[in-house]
Amino acid sequence: MAPRVFWPAAGIILVFVLFAMLFPGTAQGVLGAIQENVIGVFGWYYVLLVAAFVVFSIWVGVSHFGDIKLGKDDEKPEFRFLPWLGMLFAAGMGIGLVFFGVAEPLGHFASPKPGTDPNTDPTQLAEGALVQTFLHWGLQPWAIYVIVGLAIAYAVHRRGRPVSIRWALEPLLGDRVKGKIGDAVDVIAIVGTLFGVATSLGFGVLQVAAGLEYIDLVDDPGTTTQILLIIGITALASLSVVSGVKKGIKWLSNINVGIAGSLLLYVLAFGPTLFLLREFIQATGSYLQNFVSLSFDVTAMQGMEGQAWQAGWTIFYWGWWISWAPFVGVFIARISRGRTVREFVAGVLLVPTVFTFLWFTVLGGTALYRELNQGGGLIGADGSVDTEGSLFALLDGLPLGGILSIVTIVLIIMFFVTSSDSGSLVVDMLSSGGNPEPPTWSRIFWSVTEGLVAIALLVVGGEQALGALQTMAILIALPFSVVMIAMAVALWKEFSAERKEALRIQRRRRAEELTVHVSRSLIEDGLITPEEDGENADETVTPKAGGPKAKVEAVTVTTTKKSGTD
Repeated sequence: MAPRVFWPAAGIILVFVLFAMLFPGTAQGVLGAIQENVIGVFGWYYVLLVAAFVVFSIWVGVSHFGDIKLGKDDEKPEFRFLPWLGMLFAAGMGIGLVFFGVAEPLGHFASPKPGTDPNTDPTQLAEGALVQTFLHWGLQPWAIYVIVGLAIAYAVHRRGRPVSIRWALEPLLGDRVKGKIGDAVDVIAIVGTLFGVATSLGFGVLQVAAGLEYIDLVDDPGTTTQILLIIGITALASLSVVSGVKKGIKWLSNINVGIAGSLLLYVLAFGPTLFLLREFIQATGSYLQNFVSLSFDVTAMQGMEGQAWQAGWTIFYWGWWISWAPFVGVFIARISRGRTVREFVAGVLLVPTVFTFLWFTVLGGTALYRELNQGGGLIGADGSVDTEGSLFALLDGLPLGGILSIVTIVLIIMFFVTSSDSGSLVVDMLSSGGNPEPPTWSRIFWSVTEGLVAIALLVVGGEQALGALQTMAILIALPFSVVMIAMAVALWKEFSAERKEALRIQRRRRAEELTVHVSRSLIEDGLITPEEDGENADETVTPKAGGPKAKVEAVTVTTTKKSGTD
């Protein structure tokens, strides 16, 4: 255990848990007031920062820096490509995809972004709803993960540093990362991770409770039911995190992706298949065409209405992804040893984005198709969308809808477990000084603490639990966003230094090769003769009699036996 990190982080989190449970009304008021100020003052900052992360990630991947290996030059990847993708995808999105897969496209369709023409054709509204969803789940969140994950992977696997956020800042801070500044960075990362993962766990519990109600296993589930679900699922997560990355976490992640893929294919096969395939291509094209304008849209002309919309959607997502960044970044860095920077960026940025687009097109597109062409029923008469239950309502309209709902509940629980155990492992590594295999007792401690934070957020929110979860995600991201900027600068500095060193070595080798080539050419032309001297084959070549002495007095070529690496 690293006491200067463990105890401050644990203290901050446990104080919040006690305050939220003992004084829920006061806590709710404080969170609401802080949220209003953060969104009003820093909303533009979140939008600009995340757009910059996308540009930086793509530039790093396609530039000469992409050839840098995250490990030794001859090292092979620790995990095969598909299991690697499965783990990073399950950790990076998981519950969110299931929770918002139907609800978000329907939400944008029922209540379009402020400033939208009220006379817009419904088909255009549906298209815009899907594209807006793509923005929130596409390149931006994965670019955030690239920044943190790449900086940590380089420090850990290339430079041999412990698994910790602070070491990614060593190029900027030097030895100060070993002191109080480094401790503060890790404490911020731990607190952000705990609240980010707890937010997702809260979403998962809300949806599991709604699913149990939908299949008539629970009547009117409230906070008590949600707390019991958190306790049960946290116990499963504790068992998984004890088993480590190469066993429980890897197996669960692969199973999750398998079940999610099967659900996706089933809905695609029994839904409006041709429409969904066409819409996937069309919506992706619209997303690429409008990417810049959407990325910088802060609804400035819509006043308080636009600000409230941003708080519920775009700014919430950017804050949520940033609060998840320490956890997901450390985790994907931990499993990415042996990959090049280009492989890392392509795997983290592009592949999950394509799958995410397909997921929202199939689930959200099926819901939108039903609203446009099959009588609807997923949007209330007042224009409201049941965020927690809309997925189960959609599945109920498909063959074997009841069985699909049960499978979906199992999928949510497994994503819940995967997110919790991965988050617990990462937090434990940070609080133990970067130990990649931290002790069992502390893994269990952080797993239980995540469950307590999720319970506290639900208690604070009461009937407005979703709003409380969103608020905390936005707030906790603010301090860590500053750390992320420093990580990007440090990463650029390190990559530039390594690139310059590589070019210097390359120029030196070319000069040596040129010297040898010229000497051999002169020997072959008979202009000079070699004279061997010594065991190391040091060749001294001198001009032959009658040769061009004015031009070549002597050429010395030294070939030294080498051992070890170049």
